[in-house]
Amino acid sequence: MAGRVARSQGCSLPEKRCTYIIHYTETVCIPTIKGMTQLRRQLSAATVASVGLAGLAAAMGIGRFAFTPLFPLMQEHFGISLAQGAWLATANYIGYFVGAVASFVLTPNAGRSARWGLLGVAGSTLAMGITESFALWFFLRLLAGIASAFVLVGSSAWALAHLALHKRGDLAGWVFAGVGLGICLAGLVTLLAASNGLGPADVWLSLGVIAVGVVVTTWKALTIEAHVESSQESIRPPPLDRSAWILVGCYGAFGFGYIIPATFIPAVARSLVNDPAVFGWTWPLFGLAAAISTITVSTVFRTVAPWKVGGWSLVVMAFGVLVPAIHLSLASLAVSAVCVGGTFMVMTMAGLQEARRIAKGAPARLMSGLTGAFAIGQFAGPILVSTGTSPDQALVTPSLCAVAFLLVSACLLLLRR
Repeated sequence: MAGRVARSQGCSLPEKRCTYIIHYTETVCIPTIKGMTQLRRQLSAATVASVGLAGLAAAMGIGRFAFTPLFPLMQEHFGISLAQGAWLATANYIGYFVGAVASFVLTPNAGRSARWGLLGVAGSTLAMGITESFALWFFLRLLAGIASAFVLVGSSAWALAHLALHKRGDLAGWVFAGVGLGICLAGLVTLLAASNGLGPADVWLSLGVIAVGVVVTTWKALTIEAHVESSQESIRPPPLDRSAWILVGCYGAFGFGYIIPATFIPAVARSLVNDPAVFGWTWPLFGLAAAISTITVSTVFRTVAPWKVGGWSLVVMAFGVLVPAIHLSLASLAVSAVCVGGTFMVMTMAGLQEARRIAKGAPARLMSGLTGAFAIGQFAGPILVSTGTSPDQALVTPSLCAVAFLLVSACLLLLRR
């Protein structure tokens, strides 16, 4: 640092006592026009949580899981079989894997990833309502899976970065509650349509319009980046250590563990009671449990480490998967909906929060890795179910395997420290 040094007059050399006056130049930081603009454009924490909630509601509640409540309705109107339904579900999971891998390799800007992913979800959902071709359905569900993966990674990274800037990590539960609210909304729209004699095409179009509304209302906000992102984009992501690989493996097992009830609960309920006013409530219940759980956990257990929250959520999920496998009834399906629905987004939230902690400032790539492992875990479930002759029979063996994977993963998370 530049400075001027002057010896005080009257100081003799033999005395060796001198007084120094040091004048430091003052450094003045003048904010640039770009910096001042970014400061003015910063979003409030409540706005960030709302945008994140809406984005995940559309991407996951509609793009990923709308097919689950619509499957019984499509069986009734189009006569698609259980095996065909399983392959449509698998198409979405393959797309989800492709989108996760692309996010891992390309590491796109978080806001841009969320914006264009939401546009893909809206377009593919609308298109599902204007065709009856199984081949096109397969392609559209594949596209919806790709788009929803981009939104999950992008929207989560975008929202968590903004909330960290505001020091409002407690609002993460509201962001991830969007998935449950989207699931609940898709289930209620399907229930309303089925109760009034409407077909699946009407539901797909309605959900597509809702997704378009989310695109329009969130697009501008998602262009605003948190300040921390610009300084971290040049940081090279650190290599995955042992903790990261354990988290990735457990997250993949979680993907396999939850997927059977998350895909086939309404179809199994329909095999017991063929009344949409009865079986149609299983999916909204699943979504409501998911929405409430993330808010509750982020509020009540906000001081608990994410890996502990994730580990115990897998234990509860294992119980929810096991109950209908050993005794199938509407009551056991309701228990499964609450236990699995009430923990799968808690595990998602905890996993992504733990990824953010482990990654030390560059979480998007590890988040993409978790999402890819999750997608791989989902592949086996529907394929195993497709080999069964009926929903209830096909449920048992994959569910028991899922319980084993979930419990092993829970032990790895809870006992690793």
